[in-house]
Amino acid sequence: MSEHKRFASSSQKNMEEKFVSLSTRQGVVQNFTLIEPDDADACVILFAGGPGNIHLSQDDGRVNIGRDINFLVRSRWLFAEQGLNVAVVDAPSDRQNETGMLGSFRKSDDHVTDIKFVVGYLKEERDRPVWLVGTSRGTESAAYVTIRQGQNIAGLILTSSIVVTDRNGLSLTDMDLDKIHVPTQILAHKEDECPQTPASGAELIAAGLVNAPDVAVAFFEGGDLPLSGPCDPLCAHGFLGIEREVVTEIAYFIRSHSGFSDEIG
Repeated sequence: MSEHKRFASSSQKNMEEKFVSLSTRQGVVQNFTLIEPDDADACVILFAGGPGNIHLSQDDGRVNIGRDINFLVRSRWLFAEQGLNVAVVDAPSDRQNETGMLGSFRKSDDHVTDIKFVVGYLKEERDRPVWLVGTSRGTESAAYVTIRQGQNIAGLILTSSIVVTDRNGLSLTDMDLDKIHVPTQILAHKEDECPQTPASGAELIAAGLVNAPDVAVAFFEGGDLPLSGPCDPLCAHGFLGIEREVVTEIAYFIRSHSGFSDEIG
């Protein structure tokens, strides 16, 4: 059994995952899963890469995830083990086709509106700081929403970040990074061979975060042999085999800016 599957099965024994559906725009719902460990001191919203439509559903109270191999999706239980409330967002109901949120949607008013509802729900339910965490194309969502809704966001985490603009989305270096005013961590794998997310891009993004109060860059190496193409999740691009190490580093950064113990996990 692969490492990421072992992580998921061991964590689920002690925590529950629930399905949440919010009406956000006219005729549109935003679905997400939510894991709430006891005494969590912060919330993370996880944005998957690619088209972002992970096809969430619920069957007799059980959460089903159609696409669950994305780095953040398969690692969601690891975030919960670190004492964090974890929300994994799907593409909204009007973006459930094959292209999902590819193209311009991740930097649209509609996307910001949808995630604003999720942030509001988490704050009302738990009254904890909310961090946005994106991987690959999900970094576009996390960064853009932070630019637009920074007053409601405690911090930003970017992994395998997009630094090449193409028909599928916008490079983070082409965004108004100077409008980000929250602590930001950028993580990359030195062996990431995806053309849109080279490890060297982490420093380019960091250079643009001139108004963030703290910017940290972390590089990783090693892990398991690739099981997918270079831009897919089961390789260095998705931190295959070192998921726990990466999530621990993220949680440490969040804790360092949230005033709670470093001894979790």
